[in-house]
Amino acid sequence: MTDAQIKDLRNQAEHMFYHGYDNYMKHAFPEDELKPLTCKPLGRDRLDPTHIAINDVLGNYSLSLVDSLTTLAVLASSSTEARRNKALHHFQSGIAALVEQYGDGTDGPAGQGLRARGFDLDSKVQVFETVIRGVGGLLSAHQFAVGDLPITGYRPPKITTGNGSNSIQWPNGFRYNGQLLRLAEDLGNRLLPAFHTDTGIPYPRVNLRHGIPFYAESPLHRDAENGVCHRIQRRNGELTETCSAGAGSLLLEFTTLSRLTGDPRFEQLSKRAFWSIWKRKGPTGLVGAGIDAETGLWTSSYTGIGASTDSFYEYAAKAYVLFSAAPAATSFGAFPPSAISDAHGGSSPHVDDPESYYGVWKDAHAAINHHLRRGRMYIHPHYIQADLFTGAARAFWFDSLGAFFPGLLTLTGDVEEATEAHLLNTALWSRYSALPERWSTSSGSVESGLGWWGGRPEFIESTYHLYRATQDPWYLHVGEMVMRDIKRRCWTKCGWAGIQDVRTGERSDRMESYFLSETTKYLILLFEPDHPLNKLDASFVFSTEGHPLILPRVAHQQYRASTPSAKGPPNMAPGGSSAQTCPPPPAHHPFSDSPVASRGDLYHAANLARLHFMPTHETLESPLIEYSADHPSVSISDVRSPSNYTYFPWTLPLELVPPNATCDKMTARPTFDITFPSHPHGVLTPGSLQRVLNGILVNSISGLRLGMIQDVKVDIGGIPSSAELYRVQAINNIAMGRDEKVFVAKDTAADAVNPLDPNFTRVRDMAMVDLVIDVTPELMCSKKNTTSNLFDNSVTSTSSPDLVYSSPAHENVPHESSMMHAFNSLIEHVAALIHNDPQETTTGYLREYFPAITPTGAGAAPLPDVEDALGPDMSGSPRGGLVWHSIYVTDNNCNSRLPVSVPRDHQVLVITRGGCSFGQKLQNIPTFPPSKNSLQLVIVVSYDDAEAGLPSGWLVRPLLEKHQLTPAGLSRHRPIPMVMVGGGDKTHDVFRRAVGLGLKRRYSIQAQGVPISNLIII
Repeated sequence: MTDAQIKDLRNQAEHMFYHGYDNYMKHAFPEDELKPLTCKPLGRDRLDPTHIAINDVLGNYSLSLVDSLTTLAVLASSSTEARRNKALHHFQSGIAALVEQYGDGTDGPAGQGLRARGFDLDSKVQVFETVIRGVGGLLSAHQFAVGDLPITGYRPPKITTGNGSNSIQWPNGFRYNGQLLRLAEDLGNRLLPAFHTDTGIPYPRVNLRHGIPFYAESPLHRDAENGVCHRIQRRNGELTETCSAGAGSLLLEFTTLSRLTGDPRFEQLSKRAFWSIWKRKGPTGLVGAGIDAETGLWTSSYTGIGASTDSFYEYAAKAYVLFSAAPAATSFGAFPPSAISDAHGGSSPHVDDPESYYGVWKDAHAAINHHLRRGRMYIHPHYIQADLFTGAARAFWFDSLGAFFPGLLTLTGDVEEATEAHLLNTALWSRYSALPERWSTSSGSVESGLGWWGGRPEFIESTYHLYRATQDPWYLHVGEMVMRDIKRRCWTKCGWAGIQDVRTGERSDRMESYFLSETTKYLILLFEPDHPLNKLDASFVFSTEGHPLILPRVAHQQYRASTPSAKGPPNMAPGGSSAQTCPPPPAHHPFSDSPVASRGDLYHAANLARLHFMPTHETLESPLIEYSADHPSVSISDVRSPSNYTYFPWTLPLELVPPNATCDKMTARPTFDITFPSHPHGVLTPGSLQRVLNGILVNSISGLRLGMIQDVKVDIGGIPSSAELYRVQAINNIAMGRDEKVFVAKDTAADAVNPLDPNFTRVRDMAMVDLVIDVTPELMCSKKNTTSNLFDNSVTSTSSPDLVYSSPAHENVPHESSMMHAFNSLIEHVAALIHNDPQETTTGYLREYFPAITPTGAGAAPLPDVEDALGPDMSGSPRGGLVWHSIYVTDNNCNSRLPVSVPRDHQVLVITRGGCSFGQKLQNIPTFPPSKNSLQLVIVVSYDDAEAGLPSGWLVRPLLEKHQLTPAGLSRHRPIPMVMVGGGDKTHDVFRRAVGLGLKRRYSIQAQGVPISNLIII
């Protein structure tokens, strides 16, 4: 794309903004929004207070002007002086008009505006929307006004008044002295009552004048008798449900407000809310869609990357960028440090550490890719909705809010993943000339009739960030497509309408404030590569409403009214431990200037979007045709969109498509069903399948149907898994998460399975076995003991479906030389089915488990042929006896022979690893006459440092390369069975307290010789 073409597109984007802004100021100001079809203002729905789609957002404070000021500031850096002067004039006049309506934020006469004193308005609004649009818009505009954010050629001329404060004289006669900052503080203070909850999670709504009288259970009302507030007799049914995005996405605006005013409450409360949400993340490592602000319990088990969760992840990453540039506040105001640390479950010095927020993003991103992302084996990578607790697929729709995610991935350096996700979004836009609110990847159509597009900016935002990172002209053509489609479908004489149904083109009579704040802003910045914001080398971010924010190193106290200044530590540089560098732009393909247009998976995204099924549209149906009669700049391309192209966007010139290019072959994941026959006495009932802690327990296999899928190969702990696996993804149409297991009792499977069936074959694990140990409760019965509590259901892992031990004594120990085993421990799976905490039992013992690995080589001996030990009952008490009760624990057994009585009178010998070879350890065991009371098993306890180069908890299978010898050097007639466990000293100490020991063998299931990774035989 030539420079002249880019400049022309930039001018069109500017015209698009002014067409909306000028009509708002003409037909709707000082109301909140414009109705572009009827040329009337849109305000709160006073007749229907429950109309939250309107009333949550429109607070009766000239919202569209507040939201538009920063776009005017961006336009004030235009490449031509005339355009700069026009935008700067509108910016300064807009601020003056706002102050005229709502005062200057002071307590004196100047603080009273035509509409209100500040935001003293009887408006019940949503906290989240008011923060990102109102507070964020005011703060960002203030930072442009005082020079914290750049405007080309603008040098604020400051003058000093008689009282010593500074002000800025503008050509329109207005003196700016921090009015927007004070108004932002006034608005922020009116939102603070919503943070009075026991959980730290703010209530979803607040009345700007009256606070939260409708939330009867708030701690704010607990001192009613002393006059704090009126006594509230009963609950009024007000919903206390909020969402993760709404409660956790206040960080950027409130922290900036605190740093500029010196009032730390905003920063600390927003951080408390963020960590209160993250503290409650599900076992999947993700946050849910809905949560109750009073109880802290999830009200919706859905999770995804779009609506209700989107900006939580966005603000985790952006907080790292913003907070890295300036120190945190040191005082906590009315909210003590304990109130903040309680949100973390204890002392939390990391609450102000920028690295901690980046850590949240990294953990969340890993969980998103694990549970929500479907890779290339599903035609083209995309994200689904899943269950917060199990990770099971819940829905397969994409929502337009989720189109922000490629932009976030770009900012964090994950450009390839961002490119893949953005391709699907672009294909969908090419198909519908907009993004429907929800679209189903499974059906290829609009989901549940949610086909509107209200001018959302997320897709354009991601396009902008990807172009800045790659400089690929493909993204400029995407922006061109978006702008032409908006002009064709949304233009009205009085502004820009939303699209009620992207399939029919029906329009809605509302111009959302974010269309002026974000959509047009990102188009302007996309087509103006030399804009100062595109060159700004500073830790600034765009808020989720598109407002640039930056933390000044020195607060502008001269613009404040009365709040005391904040005293902070020296400037803090970003931490080096998580320093990231952006990847270089992708290399160009021969004969093409666009790496994206040359990608082999371009058609895959078009195929998933069903773009190749769309017919061409030859008719011209657009209100812009009438407009074009007097505006020669409107071309035929603005009113017609060809859509039968499998390469996209439709504005892409053919010269960017490589000649004779071919696409990669689409891969599909093999899937099949395994169905078991129904038996006369084995009827499948609701009780046949039982949901347990980390999977499903199958009590009857009669009539069971298992939906199988080829599992994705993953790297665990840095060691690649090369084996092909199948995974049960559904049982009788019950979807399962990637980490969930299917548990089948050995006897249940034996009664219904043909041992010769190649599709369902039970195979004994020859490398791994589990040691079942009865121990005295002195070490094990306390939840808070340093050793593992096998039955503590709170100890779980987001990266593994199995129970995670709380002590290194029970660290995972793998079975093959490159296979991790502890998280596959059969006994851990059994333990995970038990939900009760351990209680002291009449036997005085508790049953514990240790995964063990058998040796290989010429000296390896088979394990004793004993009956498998049973697991514990529901209270943790032993069930059934163990075969061995005489256990001898010693050192590494390298320096001398054991006494003859040890192998003769003890059934189990426990020694430590190291000091000599495994063969030497066994050779130092004297010969003994075999009997049921003599030595049956040797257990070697390993230490983590013995496995250098492997991840913690991993072991290499022991090698006994020579036949076992007696102390005299003769070949041992009866080799001694040996196993090895991990855990070091703590495991060694557990064996000292053991009173009984048995074995439990492991079994796996294979389908046509391929293991089924998540089907466990118990």
